[in-house]
Amino acid sequence: MLNVKDILETITMIQDENLDVRTVTMGISLLDCQSEDAGRLCARIYDKICRRADRLVAVGEQIEKEYGIPIINKRIAVTPVSMLLGAFAEQDAVQVARTLDRAANTCGVNFIGGFSALVHKGFSAGDQQLIAAIPEALAVTDRVCSSVNVGSTKAGLNMDAVALMGRVVRQTAERTADRDCIGCAKLVVFCNAPEDNPFMAGAFHGPGEPDCVINVGVSGPGAVRAALHKAGDCDITGVADVIKRTAFKVTRMGQLVAAEASRRLGVPAGIVDLSLAPTPAVGDSVAHILEEMGLEQCGCCGTTAALALLNDAVKKGGVMASSHVGGLSGAFIPVTEDAGMIDAARSGCLCIEKLEAMTAVCSVGLDMINIPGDTPAEVIAAIIADEAAIGMVNAKTTAVRVIPAIGKTVGEELSFGGLLGGGPIMPVRTQSPARFISRGGRIPAPIQSLKN
Repeated sequence: MLNVKDILETITMIQDENLDVRTVTMGISLLDCQSEDAGRLCARIYDKICRRADRLVAVGEQIEKEYGIPIINKRIAVTPVSMLLGAFAEQDAVQVARTLDRAANTCGVNFIGGFSALVHKGFSAGDQQLIAAIPEALAVTDRVCSSVNVGSTKAGLNMDAVALMGRVVRQTAERTADRDCIGCAKLVVFCNAPEDNPFMAGAFHGPGEPDCVINVGVSGPGAVRAALHKAGDCDITGVADVIKRTAFKVTRMGQLVAAEASRRLGVPAGIVDLSLAPTPAVGDSVAHILEEMGLEQCGCCGTTAALALLNDAVKKGGVMASSHVGGLSGAFIPVTEDAGMIDAARSGCLCIEKLEAMTAVCSVGLDMINIPGDTPAEVIAAIIADEAAIGMVNAKTTAVRVIPAIGKTVGEELSFGGLLGGGPIMPVRTQSPARFISRGGRIPAPIQSLKN
């Protein structure tokens, strides 16, 4: 039961500690939009999105005003578009991307996710067309986000897809090189992608979801750091307890927003994703939470252990606050979107190898990392393979969102603005994995996949 003190603490979190609801995301099924004519398909997609999401932004703003809770983003996620493209060509896929962008603009949302394909066991015709279209689609649209799932704990890793996505990431960077390679900031490669993730760039509306649903993603790194600062020199168990209590309060706020948005829009409430999502703003950093625990700087020895504690405590606190926790739910470590991570990368304390170790114990993976523009496609593919292997073996979601900085190298920086932030280009090992990547085939699923 919340008391007056809890309510006042939550108000302080909102006013002084950057607490917000990061996103209210409406998931929309496009399966009933199918047509054998590309023009008719696009018309149906546009009409359904605009019909379902026409009040999404207005309702979000009403809730903000009435409850005093900042809702930073209103977003849409749709059925993986590859499921609609089996009879179409690559240019038809680009046309669909343009349609999604137009619908997002009409509805006034920040991003629309779902230009996606699920290829962990192989490619359908629609998957092939969509993946081929990704570089152009992300170059000619502003709000469309794309994701590709290349592996799972049940299926293993599709190494043909991994190799292909290494090339696609590089091509996407080249197509948007005049805009600091922004296309790659809207493209993520997954292992074990969740169907109900409200966060971009990886949001899509999975085939197991209802026709329309509201999913909410909360945030609150600043609130967690402030709570730890107030707690002083407690022991590690005390640190975990402080984080759990704070995560509970943050998640209850998200649950309230989800219930209200669901009621007002007449759409079922889905999940609350209780991930700690940082921003480049000072005081809103996951890295600074780890440093508040006692690390001199994020990336030093002890970082992985501290992050494991944080991630687990966030989940334990959040799951008590909502009956339907889902999405990714944990702590995000996107380099360019986190002020503390940016500082650690600039100083050299944080490297890609350390980030990879950290991803074994937290949500998602190697996220928003700028790498040298001359990084070969097979090296990008190998980065994807390494991260996907962590997800596959540990039965968790992992992902890669790297940005090859075309024309730039280590020591220079990219800047995207807004929540995407910016930061230094980090060094990548140059020894070639080309022969391994070129073998193709599938890495078999680990034995734990045979539990059933």
